[in-house]
Amino acid sequence: MSHLAEPYRIKMVEPLVVTTREEREEAIEQAGYNTFLLPSQKVYIDLLTDSGTNAMSDRQWSMMMLGDEAYAGSVSFERLRSAVEQNYGFPFTVPTHQGRGAEHLISKILITPGQYVPGNMYFTTTRYHQEAAGGIFVDVVMDEAHDPTADHPFKGNIDLAKLEALVAEHGAEKIAYVNQAVTVNLAGGQPVSMQNIREVHEFCQAHGIVHWSDATRLAENAYFIQQREDGYRDKSTREIAKEMMSYFDGLTMSGKKDGLVNIGGFLAMRDESILVKARELVVVYEGMPSYGGMAGRDMEALAQGLVEALDDDYLAHRVGQVAYLGRRLQEAGVPIVTPVGGHAVFLDARAFLPHLAQDEFPAQALAAELYVESGVRSMERGIVSAGRDENGQHRYPRLELVRLTIPRRVYTDRHLDVVADAVIALYERRDEIGGLRFVYEPPSLRFFTARFEPLPAKPVDSALDDAVLSRTRLAPESVRA
Repeated sequence: MSHLAEPYRIKMVEPLVVTTREEREEAIEQAGYNTFLLPSQKVYIDLLTDSGTNAMSDRQWSMMMLGDEAYAGSVSFERLRSAVEQNYGFPFTVPTHQGRGAEHLISKILITPGQYVPGNMYFTTTRYHQEAAGGIFVDVVMDEAHDPTADHPFKGNIDLAKLEALVAEHGAEKIAYVNQAVTVNLAGGQPVSMQNIREVHEFCQAHGIVHWSDATRLAENAYFIQQREDGYRDKSTREIAKEMMSYFDGLTMSGKKDGLVNIGGFLAMRDESILVKARELVVVYEGMPSYGGMAGRDMEALAQGLVEALDDDYLAHRVGQVAYLGRRLQEAGVPIVTPVGGHAVFLDARAFLPHLAQDEFPAQALAAELYVESGVRSMERGIVSAGRDENGQHRYPRLELVRLTIPRRVYTDRHLDVVADAVIALYERRDEIGGLRFVYEPPSLRFFTARFEPLPAKPVDSALDDAVLSRTRLAPESVRA
């Protein structure tokens, strides 16, 4: 694909802070080697997340001036509901303060304790809410998703054989719902094919199982379908997104990603009985059903963002910018997850730092070292994010990754060149990077607030031996997580 210029003009700028290496060394130590705990004013290029870090358009800012802040019956809610129906096809919408608010509500509505919740890989907060409601998460993603080098255009697909086996073993009544994410974040932002969505839909219909979507990045998934799947090259991403959603009973949405806003989310559904339960719970946990934790001005911006996110030119540049960073790293031999996904480039920390055992937290260590090297903030997606099992033991996921997440409409390719240069420099001295150990570990979602300290240095040969041993003790959770 040819190099694309930004399909927008820059109207306002925000100064960036450049720090010294000594300042960054002090900052990361004070943050406990956890990039989540770094103050943003000490970050140069922030690739921690694409959630709520997007730049809004002039039209979004202007729509905020129309925000109706009525406590009940807000006109802004009606505009959001209409935008959801027009773009995704769902007649009912319940706003929430962000995506995890929607995850919380649907988990309480659909899960009876002891039921299984199959999905195409876990996501941290989604899994937490499912398990807090008494559900049992089961990973039914295709095996290629756990292989960072597997060459498959739709590594986010659900493996129908795995799903069929789960239902055959436990019965359809023991399945709370099938949760299909589009795209799959922890697999590297990997998309799901329309054919797979359709097949899972048909299976769920045949067995009377609710088919739900984590649709947070559905616009990017629609673009991948347009580019990679037969029969869709001549269709707009707007048409593709609406067809995708036609196969689901409902969705959870974080507007902070493909909604192109800084806060907000929603549930959308077809079943009025789910709507009634959602409206009851949203009052308890979020706010009135007509605002659900969002200001009217934010609903206006989100409604406009849903339209802009499905613009073909915007998506070509957005996904192309992520691919550009991926190409630069691949050309230098840096190990990354391939194919490159839609929202981030994922460094393969196991291959990057083979001398570190997995319980020495190689991805966490690499993210911390990247910050010290350049002021670029990234995040760990590996053993720290996977957490512990019911017996208090580490889950050992097969993927040990550092996520370089590209905010939408925020950075230029020159910024990404700085990122690439820093990662390449680290790779050239990778043997110098040591592991970490916990000094504080919270009981859940530990990656947000855990604190670490460096491990004492050890010879590389000894470290390589430990890494080999670590791979031989992968727990069964590695297959499910």
